[in-house]
Amino acid sequence: MPSDFALKGMNLVHRGLLAVSFGKVGWSAAGMGVLELTTVGRKSGESRSVMLTSPLVEGDDIVIVASRGGDDHHPAWFLNLQANPEVQVVWKGKPKAAMTARVATADERARMWPIITEKFTNYAGYQTKTEREIPLVILTPA
Repeated sequence: MPSDFALKGMNLVHRGLLAVSFGKVGWSAAGMGVLELTTVGRKSGESRSVMLTSPLVEGDDIVIVASRGGDDHHPAWFLNLQANPEVQVVWKGKPKAAMTARVATADERARMWPIITEKFTNYAGYQTKTEREIPLVILTPA
């Protein structure tokens, strides 16, 4: 599983790529749109931002996967949005937008998961590494 240090390093490199390209490179990765998700820290109350990919978009809703590479623990951003679902999202370099995050229902996940894993098999691999069900999070414009 990726360490916190490795995950933070990947985010730093990604932000650097966006900065040096003046936002022209880095808003897609591995065939997925990239977003910057800003949550409120559940313990600190401070803004926390992370770069993520979205394997599925339905209308105005953006779906993200709380996989953490198949780790047995949920990513911190997921725990933060559970505590406070009001988030800010920069989607593919567009202006920051207020969104509401929610975990997909069992029926939604049952429908979406096969669509996601058919195209992006890495997510299916992550699920085999952990006993927790990897949550799908739906970001909806506020």
